Amino acid sequence: MKKDLEAVVEQNLIENYNKYYRLAYSYVHNEADAMDIVQEGAYKAILKSASVKKKEFVDSWIYRIMINEALNFIRKNKQEYLELEEIQAAAPDAYKDMDLRNAIAQLEPLDRTIMILRFFEDFKLKQIAEITNENVSTVKSRLYRTLKQLKISLAE
Repeated sequence: MKKDLEAVVEQNLIENYNKYYRLAYSYVHNEADAMDIVQEGAYKAILKSASVKKKEFVDSWIYRIMINEALNFIRKNKQEYLELEEIQAAAPDAYKDMDLRNAIAQLEPLDRTIMILRFFEDFKLKQIAEITNENVSTVKSRLYRTLKQLKISLAE
């Protein structure tokens, strides 16, 4: 059973590498750092594959690992990211949706995760609830509250 789960985890990692990379990149906005996050997350997922209860939970379990890795990476490199944000703010606006990107970056980690999974990764609320370990109703209310916050901050 353990080898079975490890094989399922490995297969999922291979098939969904681009999704995990996009998720990590949405947190750190740096290719090399995003690849490091995915690599470390993949290592931990394979190492702990026996802790998955059912095969159908593998995808959301790996997403949770990747999100935690991204948040840990940011926490460990907080000063570096603060300096990078200052440099980006001083640089000419090179992104089409810079305001939206900045507004999402300012959200609390859980709210940012919900927004990214819902609108950039096209996950259903039930899947997001599984990934974030929250109730569906909690995810829904956080999503709508965050959308309202974004609308107000973007209007200003």
